[in-house]
Amino acid sequence: MDAHSVRPATLDDAALVTDLLNAVDVLEVGRPETDLVSVRADLSHPDADLPRNSWLGFVGDELVVYGLLWDDSDAERIDMDQYGLPEHQDLAEEVMALMEARAVEKAGENGAERAVVHLSVNVNPTLDLAMLGRRGWKPVRRYYVMTRRLAPDADPQPTPPPGLTLRDCRDEADRRTAHALLQETFADHYDHQDRSYEQWLDDLGELVDWSMLWIAALDGEDVAALVTSNHRKAHAWINALGVRRQVRGKGVGGFLLRHAFATYAALGRDQIGLGVDTDNESGALRLYEAHGMGQYFAVDTWEVTLPVRGT
Repeated sequence: MDAHSVRPATLDDAALVTDLLNAVDVLEVGRPETDLVSVRADLSHPDADLPRNSWLGFVGDELVVYGLLWDDSDAERIDMDQYGLPEHQDLAEEVMALMEARAVEKAGENGAERAVVHLSVNVNPTLDLAMLGRRGWKPVRRYYVMTRRLAPDADPQPTPPPGLTLRDCRDEADRRTAHALLQETFADHYDHQDRSYEQWLDDLGELVDWSMLWIAALDGEDVAALVTSNHRKAHAWINALGVRRQVRGKGVGGFLLRHAFATYAALGRDQIGLGVDTDNESGALRLYEAHGMGQYFAVDTWEVTLPVRGT
């Protein structure tokens, strides 16, 4: 392998990382999908701790591998992302070993006896799946990124079901309500990690548009929340749609979807996307398919369990 080096990322590396991720996007899904805003948000997150939880792998002056680790559980569950160009698998494995070691260290800092580490990998990956298998990783869950075309004439504002009203989250009290609704409605979902209100705000980032987050009330009771974002170049995005269990099947989720379609179509966006767990027991996949959304690409969650040394 040519002369190479590995170092932590800094916020000044955001454009360099964005370029690498878009090169990976082209290989995996056929077009660039990553925007600088999202990368800067990851690198500047209050919990990022870049000196210990990020890795940049270079061959000469070329960035060819990027890794980022984070911990939402404060326990054994650790998350990480790794992306790289396919011709540099040796360096990818070197960075993977560093990330695994840090995951074990982080779980130990949390007082856990093991690190249960998750990594999202495109089903047509640039990362070597055989390498993951050799290191003890296995796929445990599949997610779809789904998209739908938008047009103002095809996506008018929908009529709400009887008794349903909608308001945005420009008021602080409504933001807290939206957070509480999402925590409740996602509590039983696979791999859900509780997030405090402050952590949720950090996750949304500085560019959140509170007029594009909505709460639905049915007969005066708050029952659902919809979080969207408009900064992605490729398409508008639905971050989260949560409907309380007792009102599922009453048209609330479908109305919120159509409201998002109409809102973004009126703003000139021609496509909208979201991610969904294919085994979601709430029926979310069927809901999205029924409203014209189709699979764009698929991502598997891979997992490895690593013992914390000395426990």
